[in-house]
Amino acid sequence: MTTRLILVGGFLGAGKTTLLWEAAQKLAGRGLRVGLITNDQAPELVDTAFLSRSNVKVTEVAGSCFCCNFQGLIGAMSKARAEANADVLIAEPVGSCTDLSATIVQPLRDRFQQEFVIAPLSVMADPVRLVDILDGGTAGLHPSAAYIFRKQIEEADIIVISKTDLLTPAELDVLKTRLSQTYPDMTIFAVSAKTGKGLDAWLDEVTTRTDAGRRIAEVDYDVYSEGEAVLGWLNATILLRGEKVDWNVFAGKFLSGLSQRFDNMGASIGHVKLMIDAGDSFLIGNLTGKEETLSIRGQAGAGFEARLTLNARVQMPPETLETIVHEMIDATTQGYITATPVAWRCLSPGRPNPTHRYDHVVATKTI
Repeated sequence: MTTRLILVGGFLGAGKTTLLWEAAQKLAGRGLRVGLITNDQAPELVDTAFLSRSNVKVTEVAGSCFCCNFQGLIGAMSKARAEANADVLIAEPVGSCTDLSATIVQPLRDRFQQEFVIAPLSVMADPVRLVDILDGGTAGLHPSAAYIFRKQIEEADIIVISKTDLLTPAELDVLKTRLSQTYPDMTIFAVSAKTGKGLDAWLDEVTTRTDAGRRIAEVDYDVYSEGEAVLGWLNATILLRGEKVDWNVFAGKFLSGLSQRFDNMGASIGHVKLMIDAGDSFLIGNLTGKEETLSIRGQAGAGFEARLTLNARVQMPPETLETIVHEMIDATTQGYITATPVAWRCLSPGRPNPTHRYDHVVATKTI
């Protein structure tokens, strides 16, 4: 039996994790057994904590990206496949990774065709950032980070415009037309994980097609490396205790405070994600740009104790990011909440060093 692998790339803040959640529910509704694979440069992932609340198996590759830890990816795929008896695996690479066709898709097609059917590479793009990139801008990112965004789009088999609920129908039509003209040989889908619109059509495509990795992008690894290194990365888990705290209010104040600090510094945000788990209830907070992008989904209610998982990717030295987060935790908890870190990691990613990098598209083998 072969298992289908669906890779969903795209830059930080594109909405990949929400898409994975919704896609898993829809595939389960079709009678398919699904496994999810998350990825990050460090452990303590909001994505893993969030997705683990679904009814599907979630496996994590932490400490390095898929391409630089190919065996870790294979191990996670095999584990999820076995434990979930999965028909379909959906994997979400690190949001600042590109060159996925050369370093993941082609090696998988070359070495594991008897075990896995590789779906076309889907790359999600936030429509606001995408428009600015198409206009020749940097979408508020460092030029080298914007380079990564462009390369992700260039190597896609399928471009998925996300968050379409933020666009008018006319704006969406214009964007789809521009993409079709710029990338005429790519399939384009428009989806909203929030409303579910467009998800079924995209799933129909990635669960039937097998023409994965049709192109390999030319990637300058010096620029790529700089694009990752300009971001400070922070992953933390903190135990919060207080007297009947409204956790949604707390999350709003904390994210708003962080946003104001970053905006005042002119610091570009890749994404800031948090999850507050209060036992039977939880919330997810997101910040992908200026304060107007702040969103909170779910209700964690009011209580005496909760677990905060925080992931931040912001254009600044990791030491500066760490200081700001500490200061904002102190400012938000002062006087009524005790914050006890149980895990804390702040870093700047090292240079990408993929396990494999193919310079050609692998032909489909006859089995």
